[in-house]
Amino acid sequence: MHTHHELINFERLSRQEWQTLHQESQALLTEQELDSIKSLNDTIGIQDVIDIYLPLLNLITIYKKTQENLSFSKSIFLKKNVQTRPFIIGISGSVAVGKSTTSRLLQLLLSRTFENASVEMVTTDGFLYPNETLIKKGILNKKGFPESYDMETLIHFLDNIKNGHTVDIPVYSHEIYNIVPNQKQTITAPDFLIIEGINVFQNQQNNRLYMSDYFDFSIYIDAESDNIEHWYLERFKRLLDMAERDESNYYYQYTKLPRQEALDFARSIWKTINLVNLENYIEPTRNRAELIIHKDKSHKIDEIYLKK
Repeated sequence: MHTHHELINFERLSRQEWQTLHQESQALLTEQELDSIKSLNDTIGIQDVIDIYLPLLNLITIYKKTQENLSFSKSIFLKKNVQTRPFIIGISGSVAVGKSTTSRLLQLLLSRTFENASVEMVTTDGFLYPNETLIKKGILNKKGFPESYDMETLIHFLDNIKNGHTVDIPVYSHEIYNIVPNQKQTITAPDFLIIEGINVFQNQQNNRLYMSDYFDFSIYIDAESDNIEHWYLERFKRLLDMAERDESNYYYQYTKLPRQEALDFARSIWKTINLVNLENYIEPTRNRAELIIHKDKSHKIDEIYLKK
């Protein structure tokens, strides 16, 4: 699925061009720190931080200053006091494309760059309906599709955060494959909020509100679907290895199958659910991003597209 020709409104930059936009050879973190935040099968290295993420921080800083100037000018126009609002960054892309690694890395780099700033991170998994609800609606096998999310609560959350309120939100666990009962994540008016998920550029069926209206900056992580499928299966293998002795883990049931059978099962999940979701609902929202980061098959970021 090579669909770059659709990116009409974007400036294409090769990795080489992009990395020259920031002249610092000092990464803001150590190799150990990077290892501790990267996801299971991600191959990101310090060089990627220097080549890709430091220019990205420069760019986000430009957007942040612009947002502050605009708020200030608006407040003068409205004859009101200026209110500081959180700077919200949306991160989207397919399942298994590396959204969590990018989000955690940005969170760390932003808090190092803006030393007194609080940087919170939220994943939209917490806004999935609990399994019980999905079963009632008959859509448990559609987890991750637009209708499996409580979009109203999600938009309400963004609205409250944008207005400086403290909000409690549900927590999702991949270990139990469900919303964690009686557990909440409390988000208190941060300076930066990173919100990551496959649905962050989508809008609800028949709703006039777009989540992307709340973003000050947004990123879509892109790769060919064959490569993502490969990463998805690699990750599935790693999850099986980790679940082997833990009966409470959702993946434990698959460790009892012959390996090949478990992988065939994962492959069919990819084809019938994740790929369909990617092609019909996730990828079509790519053009709403401010920045598209494209990865080649070795997870290496090879091209970057910035909205004109």
